[in-house]
Amino acid sequence: MDKRAVVVLAVVFGGLFLVFFGFLFLAVSVTGGGEAGVTAGGPRIGVIELKGVIGDDKKILEQLKKFREDDSIKAVLVRVDSPGGAVAPSQEIHDAILETRKKKKVVVSMGSVAASGGFYVSVAADEIVANPGTLTGSIGVIMEFPDVSGLASWAKVKMEVVKSGKFKDTGSPFRDMTDDDRQYLHDTVMDVYQQFLGAVAKGRKLPVDKVKPIADGRVLTGEQAKKLGLVDKLGSFDFAVKETARLAGLKGEPTLVYPKKDERELLRRLLSDGARSFVDGVKSEVTKSAASAQSPSLWMLATPR
Repeated sequence: MDKRAVVVLAVVFGGLFLVFFGFLFLAVSVTGGGEAGVTAGGPRIGVIELKGVIGDDKKILEQLKKFREDDSIKAVLVRVDSPGGAVAPSQEIHDAILETRKKKKVVVSMGSVAASGGFYVSVAADEIVANPGTLTGSIGVIMEFPDVSGLASWAKVKMEVVKSGKFKDTGSPFRDMTDDDRQYLHDTVMDVYQQFLGAVAKGRKLPVDKVKPIADGRVLTGEQAKKLGLVDKLGSFDFAVKETARLAGLKGEPTLVYPKKDERELLRRLLSDGARSFVDGVKSEVTKSAASAQSPSLWMLATPR
């Protein structure tokens, strides 16, 4: 195959490339990211899904802020399905829910798990609805540190440490903890624990003395939690929707509004996948052409990663 044939091949593939991405752009414009409602015309309830380990809370905070400031959203339903996570993000989401409650009712619907940090977030709501089998509670704080000092000793590896204070390398996996280390870390854990305990007591309107006996890290079922006053009602997500409408005084079948998806991120992902397939295809055809040509050509193609 001569060079002109290779050029024609590239032009053909280029045309297909443009058509393909034009289709992708149109698809994203039509289907990507609008706010989704279950029914049309009814009062609007904003639904936020908090799933997985709580770490980066930026997206959840943005969603709460948007629904809080949107006058067309009459109430907010937070679906929590999380085993917990980092302390500070859990506290930030908790506080954002409290801020949202100043303007509209907020209900939490618990999924499979709403424990530890997931429970911390939940107690900020006006009402908590859990399934009977939801795993919740787990009121407590934990810090864990690996100790590989024995392995390092066996491997004859020694860590030299220069530090500004005796606690600067507390938790190092290369040495045993001292009694002072343990006391220092225990004091830190207990300080955060007291914050957790106080948030639960205040959110659930319970005396601290009533919460403390069950705030030992134990996991509770939704049914057990209701008996202890840690959740308000038992029911499914659909039941929680009805409870949210009732609490907010809404009439008629509500429209569930989910946060708008990031169209740019969706398009970026589609373009990336499409570009990778296109370049791989061109690379394959050009390689075949070059191999069959009488005079070999050198091509440099960058594949998106």
